Amino acid sequence: MMPLEGIRVLDMSGLAPGPYCTMLLGDLGADVIVVEATPGAGRRMDMGADARTRAYDPLRRNKRSIGLNLKEASAQEAFLKLAEDADVVIEGYRPGVVKRLGVDYEAVSKRNPRIVYCSLSGYGQTGPYSNLVGHDINYISLGGALGAIGWPGQPPAIPLNLIADFAGGGLYAAFAIVTAIVAREKTGRGQYVDMAMSDGVTSLLAMATGQFFSAGHVPQRGADFLNGAIPAYHVYECSDGKWLSIGSLEPWFWSETCQALGCDEFIPHQNNREKFPEMFEWLRAKFKEKTRDEWFEELRQRDICVGPVLGLDEVFEDPHVLARDMVIEVEHPEFGPVKQVGIAPKFSDTPGAVRTTGPARGEHTDEVLGEAGLSTDEIAALREAGAAG
Repeated sequence: MMPLEGIRVLDMSGLAPGPYCTMLLGDLGADVIVVEATPGAGRRMDMGADARTRAYDPLRRNKRSIGLNLKEASAQEAFLKLAEDADVVIEGYRPGVVKRLGVDYEAVSKRNPRIVYCSLSGYGQTGPYSNLVGHDINYISLGGALGAIGWPGQPPAIPLNLIADFAGGGLYAAFAIVTAIVAREKTGRGQYVDMAMSDGVTSLLAMATGQFFSAGHVPQRGADFLNGAIPAYHVYECSDGKWLSIGSLEPWFWSETCQALGCDEFIPHQNNREKFPEMFEWLRAKFKEKTRDEWFEELRQRDICVGPVLGLDEVFEDPHVLARDMVIEVEHPEFGPVKQVGIAPKFSDTPGAVRTTGPARGEHTDEVLGEAGLSTDEIAALREAGAAG
């Protein structure tokens, strides 16, 4: 048994945030049905991926796919029929689109009052920016994260699209959906979840907001103790050109670090900004004496917050990552065993599992519509009318 076994999710989301949300739900047992536009019926960006690339795509795993052209009334009715037995609907359109398509929360909840309906968007369903288009870079700009990332005097450093798309969007949406399912067990009713990625970004800045509201402190690029301003919490280049991270914030960790490196005189000056230039110069020279891996092996034997800065090609060869089952293999019908990223939460009693690779677009249309009670003739009629595919 898996934690979300028996939960059915209809996924109308598009790019990364929504599919990541439903990947998380699917990994933990939910029956995720991706509702995709039929060929030529809507916008679609596949980023040039061929069949082999798609086989390694974890965002589509543990899912079934059906094709519905929701611009057609018959497809809308088929979707509503599916929603009658679903637990969750998630959509990632611009505000107002699902209402025009006749598959919004109001329409679905009339057929199924227990539905948890999540709209995942950049700026939410209300507010002056609700209809503004955007991507991760825009959401972390408005949410307050981008302005604090980088070095003093330099432009903000643009990170991978992890903060808004995956954390503030997909992960937060999964958390909200599961929370609404728990609430439904108490109230007997489903509900609507308005999840804005920009809101998620701002929420992730919770600790920084506390400092701002209490003291008016605004994090500056490379000027605060958690974003590179102090020697005890920094990255250092090693003799091989690779980098090592040191996170010795607590005085006892800093003391241990200094003792290991032979700079005991810096121990009482951990937060003395006047000494920072001298400390940085000494530490940068010191770490150039050995390779990254040599330093890591030496320092990790002691009570020091240290880590190698790994490229993704190194991550999946790291013994700890492998021991934590963060690399898994799943069988693909054409390409055999393919590697994908593992499942992060480890449950002692009801673990998740990667059961299938991603489906072809519309692969399960007949199967899923049949489960909803449509006859073979009705499904054929939908296909003939271009409403299903």
